Amino acid sequence: MAARTTYARIYVDDLDTALPTFEALTGERPGLRFSYRDLELAGIGGCLLVAGTPEALLDGPNDVPTGRNLTIRHPGGAVVEYVEFGSAKVHVR
Repeated sequence: MAARTTYARIYVDDLDTALPTFEALTGERPGLRFSYRDLELAGIGGCLLVAGTPEALLDGPNDVPTGRNLTIRHPGGAVVEYVEFGSAKVHVR
């Protein structure tokens, strides 16, 4: 799986509450927003906001609405989600 795009993954309690702050910080609107399993996600700027419980974290590789993903913990403790975008259309709110 080739890494094509990276996002800083930021965990938030509530996506609707967090988004206005990130819109003000980035000067952008979310480029994508979708639900997956027990998570709600929004991509804005170089960030991927993730709302959900710790138990709902993704592993992988998984087939997801955007294509495929893999979330791993690297040596040193960094947790990174890698995404391989597919041709699926994702609803942007």
